[in-house]
Formats: sequence, structure tokens, C-alpha cells
Amino acid sequence: MKRRILALVAMTSLCALLSSAGVLDKAWIKGTTDKNPLAYRHGDEMVFTLELMDVEGDIPAGEYLLSWKRSDDYGNVESGEQPLTSTTFVYKTRLDKPGFVRLEAFVLDKNRKRFEKKFTGDSSTPEGRRAMNAFERARKNVFFDGGAGMEPEKLVLSKDGEPEDFDEFWMRQFARLENVPISDERVEVACGNPKARIFAVRVDCAGLRPVTGYLSVPKAVDGGATFPCRLETHGYSGNTCVHRAPRHAKDNEIVFNINAHGLKLSEFGATESDAKALAWEIRSNGSSYAFDAKQNADPEVAYFNGMVLRVKRALQYLKTVRGWNGKDLVASGASQGGLQTIWAAACGEGVTRAESGITWCCDMAMNNARIGKRASGDGWYIRWVPGVAYYDAVAWAKRIPESCCTKITRAGLGDYCCPPMGLAKLWNAIPGENKSIRWVQGSEHGYVPPDYAGRDFCFGKWTGGER
Repeated sequence: MKRRILALVAMTSLCALLSSAGVLDKAWIKGTTDKNPLAYRHGDEMVFTLELMDVEGDIPAGEYLLSWKRSDDYGNVESGEQPLTSTTFVYKTRLDKPGFVRLEAFVLDKNRKRFEKKFTGDSSTPEGRRAMNAFERARKNVFFDGGAGMEPEKLVLSKDGEPEDFDEFWMRQFARLENVPISDERVEVACGNPKARIFAVRVDCAGLRPVTGYLSVPKAVDGGATFPCRLETHGYSGNTCVHRAPRHAKDNEIVFNINAHGLKLSEFGATESDAKALAWEIRSNGSSYAFDAKQNADPEVAYFNGMVLRVKRALQYLKTVRGWNGKDLVASGASQGGLQTIWAAACGEGVTRAESGITWCCDMAMNNARIGKRASGDGWYIRWVPGVAYYDAVAWAKRIPESCCTKITRAGLGDYCCPPMGLAKLWNAIPGENKSIRWVQGSEHGYVPPDYAGRDFCFGKWTGGER
């Protein structure tokens, strides 16, 4: 890798030194690049500028450090630290082959621990308590986590990422659904919208468990009105095997919100004991669901197998619901739900719009390779064995019909649960031009900067505007 250059660009500094209390309690680090972060070409220098935002007063000398680390998709790492001042931090680097550079920076206190903000508002009022609750849910560090890509349009699925018999395998799996008629049970539950109804639903499915979730239907269907149908899918739940009924519902769309497990709902008699039992049942060889390499070695018994079948059956069921307009079929979800959304779009049920955010499991073979390198990652990767290739989002994306409008609603340049390289490969694999992606600088998997610069960008062609 070519030589990197570090530079500090001086800004006007104030002379008076104030107490450190509260100076950084609302601060965050804004990161920008000298050009669109997806537009770098081979040989280009990437220039990052980091700036402290919302600092309240002067930064006391000697109280804080700025710790930074640069890594990339190929295992190269460089790091350093320096006193934190009111100057901006400029970092220059290059990448020699298509991929992404990640730049992380944290404010450390004088004991070299990551600084944590404290709530400084008045919690005696309802507004203050709401602000305090929001603060408690937010990240406490002052940090930046983002990056830039070099020629990302050239990135493709890893050599071993798609089995030769991918289509034949899924023809056999989907044939299992043909032997199970679409049959449902419904229990109506309370709805906060007087113009809609909500039902707890159980739908028969191939595999070990049914499809379960909550269906909301506008009351206007009783008068003959028709609406688009939407399938909503969930993120990774770990050992939380509970799905509670929503309080509110849309009155302009039919929505089926399903859980990932086909778990028994309370409306059908589920108890706390059932939830505990399922939490143990879905574990395998000491691993949380879907992470067991031994189980995944056989794609027919991999945990994702039943999940795919439930997604396809849920779409089949939605098309039978009275009030569907017969043309608009939408799938949406984020993280694991984003993965399920890609499955939905490609499984042959005629999805017309797919909205997949921070999509999980894009090029799992690549993610496995990262584990053995020094490149940054949060480790939230399913260990790659050949069996998981049948579930890879990038392999599925290649099979999304061009008629489906596919939106990657967020792709974080600092998200190393769902790394930018994988999301770029996902984007590249989606056929045609009926697609969009929103890259967000400084965004991790569960974090978006206060004034993020999200753009719909197509590796050389704009498809939309700001935010």
C-alpha cells in the first residue's frame, strides 16, 4: 500500500480555558471526503476530514485525545492518536484495488478510555424526561466511523459464493410448498386505527413451523376497495422469541408483519414457557440460530431454509387476502429483514417493490475471509461453509426481476455488521436500472449521524436527490 499522509489543518483556536464539564456532552464527529465517497478511481488519493460538532465551549488542553484507525477490505491497518484540539483532522490514503477503506476515530479521556457523554438537560419536565430517555438509548461516545470506496462498481460475488446447482436446489425446496395448501387461522385483536383491523394469523407452511404474524387490513375492503399488499420482515432476534401485536395499523395498505421463526402467538395460546422453549429449540450446537456451521453444512437443514419457505408462503398468502389490488406487492425489512426482503424479491412471487435496508449476509464467503485478517469488522458474520451459499443475498439478488423496483434504503459506510463491500456487490448484482441505493457516510449498523449525508448513488450515476 502506498504511503499515507497525515496532516493537521489549523483552525482559529480560542485562548481561554474553561472547565471540561459539559464541553463534549453534545458533541459528535462529522466526517467528509474531498469527493463523493463512492467515486474514487485507481490511483486517487482519498482525503478524509473529521470535524468536532456541537462543542459547548473550549476544549481544555491535555484533557482529551483523538484516537484513529484506518483499515481496509484486504487486512491493512494503520492507527495513531494525538491531543484533541479545536483543529480539524485530515487523513489521506489510497487503495490499490477495488474495495473500501474504513476510518474510525474516538475521543479518549486523559485516562485513555473512550469518553462517554453525560445527560445535561433538565429531566424534571415531560419534555426533559423524553430527551433523557432518547439520550439513554443513544451512543455515548464521541466518534466517527465511515469510509470510502475505490471503484466499487467492479466488485462481484466471491468465487465460491454461488453454488452451481443454486436454481435446482431452490426448485426442490419450493416444490415442498406445493404439497401444503394455503390455509390460515385468524384472531382479531385491538386496533388503534378505527379505519383498519388487525388479526393474529397462522398460515400452514412446509418445514417445521407455520408462518405467524399480524395482518392489518383497511376496513374499506368491506366496501370493495382494494389496496397494495406489504410483507414486513424482522431483524435478528437472538433468543427473544416474542412477537407482540401492533397497536396501530395503516388504512391505505394491507400489511402482513411476520416473525422469522413461525413462533406461536399469544392469541393462539402461547405462554412464556413456550417462548423460553423455542429460544432453546432454535439454538444449535451452542450457537444462536443460523450460526451453527455444522447445521449449515447441509443447506436442507440450515436454519435459513425454513425462513425462506415462510417468506415465500407469506407472499403467497398475501395474494389471497381479500382487498389486494392484484398488482402492488411490496416487501420490506432491515438487517436480517433486509436479507429476507431480497429473498422475497427473488423467490418468484411477483414482488413489485423491495425495500431492503442494511442488508445482512451479502457475500458470506468474503465475510468469513475477513475474520482471519486484521481488517476491521464487528464479527457478526455467519461462518462460511458451502451450504450457506444457497442463502447469500448477493446470489439471490441476481435473480430479482427487472420489473421489481429494488431499493437499498440504507448502506452504512461504517457498518461492519453488513460491510460496504458486500452491499456494493449486492447492488451490482441486481439486474437492470430499476433500483436505488442510499449510502450514508458515518453510519454504523445501528447508528446514523445527526445530519447524515445520505444520497441515492449508482456508482457513477445519480438516481435521486439528497435524503
